[in-house]
Amino acid sequence: MATHLNHVFRTSILKHKTQSETLLRTSRRNPRFEVINATTSSPSSARQLIESGIVRSILPKDASSAINSEGFILLDVRPYWEREKARVAGSLHVPIFVEDKDNSPITLLKKWVHFGYIGLWTGQYLTTVNSEFLIQVEKAVPGKDTKLLVACGEGLRSMTAASKLYNGGYKNLGWLAGGFNRSKDNDFPSAEGKEKLQHATIGGVSYIFLQLLIFLKAVG
Repeated sequence: MATHLNHVFRTSILKHKTQSETLLRTSRRNPRFEVINATTSSPSSARQLIESGIVRSILPKDASSAINSEGFILLDVRPYWEREKARVAGSLHVPIFVEDKDNSPITLLKKWVHFGYIGLWTGQYLTTVNSEFLIQVEKAVPGKDTKLLVACGEGLRSMTAASKLYNGGYKNLGWLAGGFNRSKDNDFPSAEGKEKLQHATIGGVSYIFLQLLIFLKAVG
């Protein structure tokens, strides 16, 4: 039973990934749908910063050491609904993407398409770039020489955030490679919330599958 459900769960994730990739190609042909996939786009400049070592790549298993021994401040750039599920105590929170609350006809159409492709399965809202992101970080961390470890759920949104921060004058940046999704239970001892950090991005129908799998595993 558990094996069968695990297969269904993995198959559904693969289907969702394929649908997302298809929608991304559509958005490139039709700019009106571009914001739907804002969270999955990773600027080449961000990749270049990481690949060149200008922005330091830090694995989840090494994050606590970087924070406690090297003086990095953990900057959580996930949206509030993910952070409410699980977070690292003492971390800063400034979302790079926020819920798009515009109700114009075009945005309502985007929301409908987003729900059909992504929202129903993941529980994620349609988002837009937080135009105040850099300003909000500067208020929280005025010193541009501060060591910031930028983190999100899967590592893509934090790439965008790291690029914006670097261009905004922050030069001592770290990037949580793979995001919280790749973390283990003991990687962040001060984690708190009703869910595990690695499960905080999961919502919607996929969350029901996840809870069922966890229950079946617990009862053997």
